[in-house]
Amino acid sequence: MKVLITGGAGFIGSNIADLLIENKHNIVAVDNLSSGKKENVNKKAAFYKADITDAKKLAAIFSKERPQAVIHNAAQIDVRKSVSDPHYDARINILGSINVLNECVKNKTKKIIFASSGGTIYGECSKIAPDERSFPNPLSPYGIAKHSVENYIKFYSAIYGIKYSILRYSNVYGQRQDPHGEAGVVAIFAGKMLKREDIFIFGDGKQTRDYVYVLDVANANLKALTKGDNEIINIGTQRTISVNDLVKIMSKAVGYSKKAVYKPKRDGELFKSFLNIKKAEKVLNWKPETDIKDGIAKTIEYFKNKI
Repeated sequence: MKVLITGGAGFIGSNIADLLIENKHNIVAVDNLSSGKKENVNKKAAFYKADITDAKKLAAIFSKERPQAVIHNAAQIDVRKSVSDPHYDARINILGSINVLNECVKNKTKKIIFASSGGTIYGECSKIAPDERSFPNPLSPYGIAKHSVENYIKFYSAIYGIKYSILRYSNVYGQRQDPHGEAGVVAIFAGKMLKREDIFIFGDGKQTRDYVYVLDVANANLKALTKGDNEIINIGTQRTISVNDLVKIMSKAVGYSKKAVYKPKRDGELFKSFLNIKKAEKVLNWKPETDIKDGIAKTIEYFKNKI
């Protein structure tokens, strides 16, 4: 089918595009290249440089391409930026998403797959990994925006009949992630370790995350094209690893001997986050296939070639 991917030149979107093209889908990538890179776009994909907040330009693309499905990845992804500037975050993540939904309705798109954030929507986690029935408790404007868009999608589905799958990601890592950004600790550490620069840990390093490899996430999107209609689905590993342990694994893989530099904890960050993925196994027939050590080894190899 013809699939339009917003954020199609970005870290996650471009990896999804590659997998869908391998599976004979026709891909249209839309990206403003603020963080995505044109070089990430598969040569077999149609590419448009456009911002989802530009309703007029977005309308022209949808009108020309008439996608059967949309995978909506474009977003402002920096939690700390959302804390310092909630208006900026909402303009992109909420109003931009409404533009996408309006075009889906006007052009009779059958399904939208939305990249949501389990890592921020559930807030602080206890000993039990939250499932999709857990009460949302977003503690940042970024998480609030993601949850708001989920509800807008449900509204558009109820009123206009568009199908959806909302995929709540844990912490995604892998090739093409930005090593110079403020988000994506695996990529940031990889870039600094390979250049023998100091790495910084904010807080005591005991905070834990559920790290899921980007190609496993891409596979979840592939499956969601034909499964999981009108469902919210967690996509993660249901396992946690501390930042300190992550540094140990990465240091060993790189051959990095410097000690991490510890700095004060930053506002808006969670201490513990991980996801229950039983629904994904049942509804999408999906589960992560990449072990954290293997995923990090592949990620480091990618950055070695880049650096």
